[in-house]
Amino acid sequence: MDVSQLRNKKISIIGAARSGIAVAQLLRHFGAAVFVSDKESAEKLSESVAELRAAGITYETGNHSERVFDSSWVVLSPGVPSGAPVVLEARRRRIHIVSELEVASWFCKAPIVAITGSNGKTTTTTLLGRMFSDAKKKHVVAGNIGTAFSSVVLDVDEETVAVLEVSSFQLDFIESFHPNVAVMLNITRNHLDRYNNSMELYASSKARIFMNQTSEDTLIVNADDMWSRKKIEGAKGNILYFSTHKKSSRGAYVGDGVLTTRISGTEFPIVSERELSLKGEHNLQNAMAATLAAQFMGVNPASIRSTLRNFKGVEHRQEFVREVNGVSFVNDSKATTVDAVKYALSAFDEPIVLILGGKDKGNDYSKIVELVKKKVRAIVATGASAGIVEKAFAGTVPVHRIETIGNEKPNIVSMRETIQTAAALARQGDVVLLSPACTSFDWFKDYEERGNIFKQLVHQL
Repeated sequence: MDVSQLRNKKISIIGAARSGIAVAQLLRHFGAAVFVSDKESAEKLSESVAELRAAGITYETGNHSERVFDSSWVVLSPGVPSGAPVVLEARRRRIHIVSELEVASWFCKAPIVAITGSNGKTTTTTLLGRMFSDAKKKHVVAGNIGTAFSSVVLDVDEETVAVLEVSSFQLDFIESFHPNVAVMLNITRNHLDRYNNSMELYASSKARIFMNQTSEDTLIVNADDMWSRKKIEGAKGNILYFSTHKKSSRGAYVGDGVLTTRISGTEFPIVSERELSLKGEHNLQNAMAATLAAQFMGVNPASIRSTLRNFKGVEHRQEFVREVNGVSFVNDSKATTVDAVKYALSAFDEPIVLILGGKDKGNDYSKIVELVKKKVRAIVATGASAGIVEKAFAGTVPVHRIETIGNEKPNIVSMRETIQTAAALARQGDVVLLSPACTSFDWFKDYEERGNIFKQLVHQL
């Protein structure tokens, strides 16, 4: 990107959350005339409004006015649906639309490792960042994980690695985004409410992560995942596979109980399965993907081994909170898909009282019915999808439905009743597991707020 082209160019940014503010500041730094628009009220966006005012950036809240379309470009924050009326109108008027991820990449001097997938993105991204940190390798961790790429991109140089968690929403509006290493962890049912209930459309969105790669780049793919295998046909990058079920001639696999990599014909025994601090087959796959990316970027196997032995996971992902009267409470608020819930249920041997529900995304709960029969003592159905959850598991295990109390965000009252109900259903030695399979937008701002309030209320028991 020739930054001189940005001077005085009118650019509208849709969404005043972290990514929207960060990209507005980035573009303004290079002389663009930016305007931020968000349909939420100024009261709900009080922190964002304060930042915009302090930066001297023009904005509007409460609606998207005609001024949005008085622009050459529209930049979308990842939380804005591609089918939102403001986006459809911008398209109708043939205004150029790009994502915040795309804009930030224009200014990136660093090599990029981008990680996507329906499940495991945050764990893998965080783990890879820890591998670089332990190896004393300069890096930044950003993207969908919570730190906007736009907020850190000017701080990196050619010696730094940009480790990015990337969502399908961000990929929908990329054009030249070009990761040197792209990682596809898996593609399972998720966000189908934003893709016309089409797995084909959703999978194609994920596959955009490698669309600009060349033969000099690397693509790391889950060989055990059907949609990932299907979508890499035609990929131009060098492919490394990881699998927990079969040996790969180029990639990562388990040999005699040891996570092993083979790159350029040389085998590297990394760490035994029993030494991994993260448990479960899904975390073994996450570890394989991170290991391949780290090794490819120059981290030595001994350092990777040490990280894998000591990495304890990430907040809101199967996070132990506390034990009360012999019952363990676990925060898995990041589990916003049915597959993520399946992974969480598989990680525990104890009977589970499962908290399910939130804003449904077209979930297919039939995928976990048999596992629920084996693992779950009772379900507490919550949020806007409580009725859907109740219907899906009727006759499988006891389901206790919590009606939504009030419309305020965060809905602490409803969450408190949910936790108290789950605690009453649990017996000594059980696990109360918040693993909702849904987004949090009915009761909370995001999964982090949901998880933090869950933890606060558990500590009040």
